[in-house]
Amino acid sequence: MAEGILRRQAQRESAARTYARSLPVVPVRARGMTIEGADGRRYLDCLSGAGTLALGHNHPVVLEAIRGVLDSGAPLHVLDLATPVKDAFTTALFETLPPALAERGRIQFCGPAGTDAVEAAIKLARTATGRDGLLAFSGAYHGMTAAALAATGDTAVRAALHGPDTQVTRLPYPYDYRCPFGIGGERGAELAARWTAHLLDDPKGGVQPPAGMLLEAVQGEGGVIPAPDTWLRRMRTITADRGIPLIVDEVQTGVGRTGTFWAVERSGILPDVMVLSKAIGGSLPLAVIVYREELDGWLPGAHAGTFRGNQLAMAAGTATLRFVRRHALHERAGTMGAHMAGRLRELAARHACMGDVRGRGLMIGVEIVDTDAEGDDRGALPAAPHLAERVRREALRRGLIVELGGRHGSVVRLLPPLTITDEQAETVLERFAGAMEAACAGVPEAAA
Repeated sequence: MAEGILRRQAQRESAARTYARSLPVVPVRARGMTIEGADGRRYLDCLSGAGTLALGHNHPVVLEAIRGVLDSGAPLHVLDLATPVKDAFTTALFETLPPALAERGRIQFCGPAGTDAVEAAIKLARTATGRDGLLAFSGAYHGMTAAALAATGDTAVRAALHGPDTQVTRLPYPYDYRCPFGIGGERGAELAARWTAHLLDDPKGGVQPPAGMLLEAVQGEGGVIPAPDTWLRRMRTITADRGIPLIVDEVQTGVGRTGTFWAVERSGILPDVMVLSKAIGGSLPLAVIVYREELDGWLPGAHAGTFRGNQLAMAAGTATLRFVRRHALHERAGTMGAHMAGRLRELAARHACMGDVRGRGLMIGVEIVDTDAEGDDRGALPAAPHLAERVRREALRRGLIVELGGRHGSVVRLLPPLTITDEQAETVLERFAGAMEAACAGVPEAAA
């Protein structure tokens, strides 16, 4: 028995060492978009904590807000007690929401991670409707807890549960480059919407009336895939006509990331529930759901989490929300994102392995493809995950931190902070171009 325990301990330690070696940078300090590593090199962080750092690392207004709470003697953790810090956060948040939701909305503070807020949203919809099923989409990512993971589209990560999924009906998400209907564009999106409506209305379709529909206005981990506005409006119509609560996951897209303060604003839809986390905490853990008051059927304690009362995160979040709004950083994200995407498309004209450049605002994806393989009937080439990994490594060698996502991990993702300067954007583009040149040539260059 002791031998088995020691063997398992050794395996865990080996796994931890392998993970540590895989970490690309050991940061010792950071400010804005710049990280200084233990190796003394400086890197431009184009990942921003997967979108958490709307203002970059250690922004002065965030640090000031945190110090203010620490120096005030206020409690750092309060569960559900009302405090001035919590009231200020709630006010700042509701000032940014779509007016119709802010006027008749309710807020639920969840555990500190976005996945817990997804769980809360699903439970709320089930409570309000008395139904169990859920509509979710191919390519979706909603978290790693049970119901959130069941709604996620990645079959590999779901398989690790070794058990039946929550009752989820998977629907096609519009993906122009790899359209599931082989058409693409608005027509492909319309077919996806038609299929959804048909499946729900078909008495032989096998789908019971669901508790809700859960979607992302821009799929992040799924490969930075923006949903067409017309499709989002169709989803809102389809759900409203059938009494199905629409839940929109704004965990990664929120707080100005996509060019509007909330991604749903571009299409003008009004969800029944919005799931919020990441940037709303100003770099600290915080997650909430905001929902129409008509859905408010919670019983006391129906959804709770010990760390739902994080005062430091609320203070940092208040500062971030107000700074983004006051300085219209969401508008700048739209302008800067369009500029960067345009430059990347120019680069793609010289590199056929950059199969598609897409995104919205400062949420940009570059899909890396295999130019030696045969394309499909619309010309889309197969994914090239090994080449994408080389691009990521070459970018890091040049002091640029990016991440991979999408199908087969073949989409290079760029999520710089909303405070990125013109000069930093040019440096990002130059380093990315150098990384593409080196990765395509297959010959590493000296670090810049």
